[in-house]
Amino acid sequence: MALATTITATGAQELYVFSEPASNMPASALALKASGKFLNSIMTGRTDHRQKLYASFGLDRKWMLRAGTTVSSMYSSPDSRWESVNLYAKYRFHSNDGVHRHFRAAAFFEASYSRNGPMFDEISLEGDQSGLQAGVVLTQLVHKLAVSTTLGWTEVIQAKRWDKQHALMHPYRSLGFSLSAGYLLLPVHYRSYRQTNLNLYLEMIGARNPGRSQGYLDMAPALQLIFNSNTKLNVGYRFALGGDMYRMAQRSLLFSVETTFLNVLRTKSRG
Repeated sequence: MALATTITATGAQELYVFSEPASNMPASALALKASGKFLNSIMTGRTDHRQKLYASFGLDRKWMLRAGTTVSSMYSSPDSRWESVNLYAKYRFHSNDGVHRHFRAAAFFEASYSRNGPMFDEISLEGDQSGLQAGVVLTQLVHKLAVSTTLGWTEVIQAKRWDKQHALMHPYRSLGFSLSAGYLLLPVHYRSYRQTNLNLYLEMIGARNPGRSQGYLDMAPALQLIFNSNTKLNVGYRFALGGDMYRMAQRSLLFSVETTFLNVLRTKSRG
């Protein structure tokens, strides 16, 4: 019943599609995730795509690590090419757990290398730019509802940042924020870890570029199916509510699948 205990303890409804919760994946676990993002680019007029492959590791109950890479046509349309590598670490520094509820707080750090140069006002480390990001995330779970907020600061680290001409053309720092809610729709009564879970999500995602008075605010509803407590299938649609940034697209569609393997990193005792 280890899988059932894991999914009950972490709260399936806080496995957000577009953002990270303060909770970590189980200790000694390995998760593999593949995703595809599709959008109609204002630069090319085509439907471009980005595929991401990630591996996440639960180092212990407080630390998790994730490494990934992306292939995309967004900056080379219509051809696809390898574009970036990414490293993400999260440390859960506070946890107040109760019966069917918990409050958790974590700090995170992210580093990304991308072969793409600056072209838009929107700053993103998911494959668009090379840079560093740090921030905090707070998550509250109460029964079937989980609410989380994230605040992060991003710095683009590319050679053109120190070129005076390009420094005036493109922003190189950003304050990002999100507010996410997840609700467990099914099962109504939990009896077995083999039951399929259906979660509904609604996330608000935004950013501001300090010193340029530029910003945007997006809404991102999503659905998630969880099979056997270890495999997640996600579909989400993100669209702009407002903003004045020059962005690659105002809306995008996301699909992803993720499988978790427990006790992969645990060392077997001898004797």
